[in-house]
Amino acid sequence: METRKVQLSGGTTYTVSLPKFWAEDHDITAGSLLYLYPNDDGSLLVEAAETEGDTSRAVVEVGDFDDGELRETLTALYLIGVDEVCLRDRTDGVSERERALRSVVADLTGFEILQADECDLVVRNLMDADNVSIRKSTIRLRLIADAMHEDAVRAVVEDDATLAQDVIDRDAEADKLFRLVNRYFQRTLTDLGEVQKLAFSRAELFAYYYLARQLERIADHAEKIARVAIEQPHAPDDDLGREAGSIGRDARSLIWDATEPILSNTDVSLAYDALAEREAITQAIEDLDRALYESDHAPEAYRWGLLLDSLERSAEYGANIAELAIQQHYRGHRPER
Repeated sequence: METRKVQLSGGTTYTVSLPKFWAEDHDITAGSLLYLYPNDDGSLLVEAAETEGDTSRAVVEVGDFDDGELRETLTALYLIGVDEVCLRDRTDGVSERERALRSVVADLTGFEILQADECDLVVRNLMDADNVSIRKSTIRLRLIADAMHEDAVRAVVEDDATLAQDVIDRDAEADKLFRLVNRYFQRTLTDLGEVQKLAFSRAELFAYYYLARQLERIADHAEKIARVAIEQPHAPDDDLGREAGSIGRDARSLIWDATEPILSNTDVSLAYDALAEREAITQAIEDLDRALYESDHAPEAYRWGLLLDSLERSAEYGANIAELAIQQHYRGHRPER
């Protein structure tokens, strides 16, 4: 860290000198243009003009890629914030490659397939951060995860394979929303302008990223619960179904309460309530799991044990969100010593 004294120039302008080594490293001379980013936390970020607004671009030779490798590569480039991907294929399989590519791009919000002379195929981002709402995307993800979880538990209790398959199909939308939040969070790590476009501080953006990550995991466990409904030989008996349904409702209530202080700026006491509820849910699951193995359901205990495990994991992810909400609260309201 270096310190500078503020000077008053011309009676109206405040000036500070730049570190010489930094100026030389970035070819800063008299008359060079710099970008300044004032932040509400008192910091002022300075960026050399040649890096501001650069459109990141990647060139990838995909001739030897199978569909899985193509998906993983393009998804990785999307998540790290690349705006344009030039795909080259020297194997004359461009038409088949384009069909596979369209399947991948459908899961990446903002990416579109275009044509270019120097590339066989080009994928370009057409969504600027000005048009992205991290908060609304996270709220949408919460609604999807909550509905998936509720329907998945109901599918098990009612032995409804059709509803279970619908839950599994919806997981793709949850994944897509998380990728969007993940992408723009990662872009803010290297692009100062992106932070201002998204209109949140870096601490707030991390909170939304972390929250979205937990919600995406909850959606994944809803999918696992739905698969239990498809694979089970029959519905659980009334007592087991009633208990599982009750635990599922309590877990979703915990998750919703944990997210409220972050998404709706409600009282942080809801987060503390969620953490207390987590202990009760964990105990209820342990009691039901023990009773399951000691009952006539022992041959099927493993399958329904997967249901209980996913319910417990869901509550744990909700507790993670509650801990984040408490941290965020005290980040902005530090108690007096």
